[in-house]
Amino acid sequence: MRKRYTKEGDLVQVTERRFEDYGIGERRQSMGRTVTESDIVLHAGQTGDWFPHHVDAEWCATQPFGARIAHGTLIISIAVGMMAGDINPASMSYGYDRIRFVKPVFIGDTITVTAEITGMRPNPRREDAGLLDEKLTVTNQRGEVVLTLVHLYLVTRR
Repeated sequence: MRKRYTKEGDLVQVTERRFEDYGIGERRQSMGRTVTESDIVLHAGQTGDWFPHHVDAEWCATQPFGARIAHGTLIISIAVGMMAGDINPASMSYGYDRIRFVKPVFIGDTITVTAEITGMRPNPRREDAGLLDEKLTVTNQRGEVVLTLVHLYLVTRR
């Protein structure tokens, strides 16, 4: 493991792990992160998604869910960011599969993320790399699953 510092002086861990260094069932767990109104407004501004489900409190009060909900894409972004810890120069994100918005996330909900390696396979296009499937499960403060997805990684082989 190498240590690297950002321009701001923050410590970043650099851990080079090759495809063979991973194993099915390997798990990681995040700390909690509370979703705020500012998160929702900023995301709406960045994406242009001002759908009333996210920003119109009066309208939402008349709907079955009763309150403003976070954008699904916001929760994906937060969850993936929560699991982006150490830098691995031998790995890169290859995409996302099987995204499911299971329950709404409301302003003030605190989410946590569990990541588990659920699949490993050769890359059919590159002999020097393999593909990892890491299932992310996002839960709220009540332990309810709110989002699941599979994050795909392209990882260099030895």
